[in-house]
Amino acid sequence: MPRVLVVDDQKDVRAMVSIVLRVNHYDVVEGESGVAGLKAFGEEVFDAAIVDIFLTDTSGIEVMAAIRERVPGFPIVAVSGMTTLDFIGEAPGLDGVVCLQKPFRPNDLLQALRKAQAAAGGELSAAV
Repeated sequence: MPRVLVVDDQKDVRAMVSIVLRVNHYDVVEGESGVAGLKAFGEEVFDAAIVDIFLTDTSGIEVMAAIRERVPGFPIVAVSGMTTLDFIGEAPGLDGVVCLQKPFRPNDLLQALRKAQAAAGGELSAAV
């Protein structure tokens, strides 16, 4: 079962994303902050990450950059309620990050996750 790290400081968003992923046969670990997400990433093995760009304790961009520094090309979906997602492609080391604007439908989330994995050269094996 593929394991996905979900980093979002909004409890309801984390819960919704986690439910969608679990129903679709993903193992999910939640991080309620950038610090918690990076701690989990350092302690466990993941197949992909879903990271909110605007976190209260740090920038989601910094979290994604730290993940990519540890594992270049790691599959990441960046989410945000803002429409400024396009600038991610300009950030060093974040090429191939898939952007998803909130609010999104469950199927949009699953498609973004598959797209991120494909960009990383792999495929998540969860049934969708």
